[in-house]
Amino acid sequence: MTPLREKMIDAMLVRGFSRCTQKSYLDSVSQLATHYHRTPDVLTSNQLQDYFLYLVKQRKLSAASCRLYLNGIRFLYLKVLGWSEFDIQLHTPKRPQRIPELLSQREVACILSHCHNTKHRVMLTTCYACGLRVSELVALKVKQIDSDRNIIRIEQAKGGKDRHVILTHHLLILLREYWQRFHPEVWLFYGRDKQVGLHMATAQKVFKKAKHDAGTMRVLPRSAASTVCAMRMRRTNLKRACRCINCNDYWATTA
Repeated sequence: MTPLREKMIDAMLVRGFSRCTQKSYLDSVSQLATHYHRTPDVLTSNQLQDYFLYLVKQRKLSAASCRLYLNGIRFLYLKVLGWSEFDIQLHTPKRPQRIPELLSQREVACILSHCHNTKHRVMLTTCYACGLRVSELVALKVKQIDSDRNIIRIEQAKGGKDRHVILTHHLLILLREYWQRFHPEVWLFYGRDKQVGLHMATAQKVFKKAKHDAGTMRVLPRSAASTVCAMRMRRTNLKRACRCINCNDYWATTA
């Protein structure tokens, strides 16, 4: 490990960056160094500007991917190398904003029916019913299920924030049956070892296989907005739904 890389890791650790953010930032800086075959601390502003043009023009990366590179590289130069300013412009083509296409109840039922493993079926049901990200799904612990208040506590999710999601009566019954059969101890969903949570890649493979077998190409809703939209389709009270998942933009979901 180079001294610069170690210094950058330390700078991210003291700021409480998540492992995912640390990896993304390190990858962006590593690819910059690989592109120029030089250590980043000797590059000029013009070289950095040319690199972002290369990302857009040659690699044809999306605006979101380019911003990820920009954030990581900006952090290096401002917070690690101590530059007084980072005046690099990022210009990307505008792309149309699209409303996420939600699965219908029939499509969800079809996907779940093609998931023959009981553990996997309960996992996918929980994902859809609560509108969870994959990282949130595999991080669920038994203690986060609050059956008294009919909620599930999502701890330290994206942005290091906690939130609550609605625990429906049907899902509660399903989870109770799941617990009685498999007796999870710490992690709600686990692999071969009950003391180790399920890996994200495993959960993604489970869904992709079930989706392929069901013959649908759309994905499960995972954001707060799409969760509210799905609940709207099921005629759930929207104000309660927004309050439980900490979605402040209530009116955006009713437009």
